[in-house]
Amino acid sequence: MTRRILFAALMLAAALLAGPPQSVSLRGRLETGEKPVLRLDDGRRVHLESDAPTMAVLADQRLKDTDFEVLGHWEAPDRFAVDHIHTRSLFVHKNGKRLMVTYWCDVCYIRTYSPGKCVCCQKYTDLDLRESIEQ
Repeated sequence: MTRRILFAALMLAAALLAGPPQSVSLRGRLETGEKPVLRLDDGRRVHLESDAPTMAVLADQRLKDTDFEVLGHWEAPDRFAVDHIHTRSLFVHKNGKRLMVTYWCDVCYIRTYSPGKCVCCQKYTDLDLRESIEQ
């Protein structure tokens, strides 16, 4: 009995130490909406899923049909789990540059990473693609 408990504890510890799966990149054309899809160059359609703020970005019509890159991991051959918004895992490729998806309020000078109303003035934020977070 003691060996079984020790074995179970070791297996649990190993699972906890393993951590989350390694992120991989996936790139294609973004089909925005409530159930966003990334259309790959080979014609496959991959359904994207993530946390609510990331899903809000993936539903943003301003990003429709862009050359889009996400970081995350495969859940199934046709399903990809995008890393959560705090990991900065959403990019647009434009004019040979990899641009991070951000949103900007030009009234309050507040940057966010998910679309919506400014937390200060309530103006709807503008899409602001950035080369880096420092810009």
